[in-house]
Amino acid sequence: MTTSIPFRNIGLELVRVTENAAFAANRWIGSGNMEGAHRAAHRAMFDTLSQAGINGRIAIAEEERIPDQAIICGDTIIGDPTTNELDVDIAADPIDGTALLVKGRPGAISFLGLAPLGTMFTPLPAKYMNKIVVDRQAAAALVPECLDAPPAWTLALIARVKMKEVRDLTVIVLARARHEELIEEIRATGARIQLLEEGDVAGALVTATVDSGVDLLMGVGGASQAVLTACAVKALGGAMLAQLAPQTKEEHEEIVAAGLDMQKIYTTDDLVQSDQVFFSATGITSSAILSGVQTRGGYLDLHSLLVRSETGTRRYIHAERSLAM
Repeated sequence: MTTSIPFRNIGLELVRVTENAAFAANRWIGSGNMEGAHRAAHRAMFDTLSQAGINGRIAIAEEERIPDQAIICGDTIIGDPTTNELDVDIAADPIDGTALLVKGRPGAISFLGLAPLGTMFTPLPAKYMNKIVVDRQAAAALVPECLDAPPAWTLALIARVKMKEVRDLTVIVLARARHEELIEEIRATGARIQLLEEGDVAGALVTATVDSGVDLLMGVGGASQAVLTACAVKALGGAMLAQLAPQTKEEHEEIVAAGLDMQKIYTTDDLVQSDQVFFSATGITSSAILSGVQTRGGYLDLHSLLVRSETGTRRYIHAERSLAM
């Protein structure tokens, strides 16, 4: 589905949102304080979004982690419908990799996705989805069967399209106990694996970026993160498959009660039903895709990525900000 709603280019406003969230989170690097970092980044993102001249709802966000969290999926409304001109769905993750941030480790990034109102799938109450992500070079080859097929079959398919040997493919997988069998099956093919401690969306962003050195992301991650991932993948021209993958009996029962289809295989077009998608990311601690926040001589360096699906434009933005302002 492609919406025909006129949509002005608000990319730079969105970059300011992720920049401010990254700046706020930067103060908590290595602090060990998950709640403090979480609260500061959420508040900065909410306050900046509220000044962006949009009217919308938070369609995708993390589950509530702390009391009075500023951004809550489905409950948080941004802007004023009587004065603002754009009605939007918002996918927000002020810190992807909070545990990495508070340990002072690489890989923490602030993310924001935006599309016309009513076009983002909200997976609640589901918490987990099984996913495969590829870049635009392999997008046409990704078929629904890939999600249920043995990893060796999928890897062979992608290798053929990318004109590589399977052993030359690199696959990102979250380092979780639930992935032990998947990891062993991938290793048996000879393909390389990058295990991520955290950073579901960050891993997908690297994968969807052409010439990043990563060919696939595979495995079970957050359901909300799947929709934010779809914003990035769609904007970058890649492809993604996802399916609900409850990890507990309680989650399974909640999904059944909500009437969600656990057999459905979702594509990016199912998760974000518009071609008018913006995606912004700002590094907090350095990662494979973005440098982190750096302070030097009274100035702050911020590094961001802005992608717009409608034009296929990808911009890397380096901002220098005075700490005296």
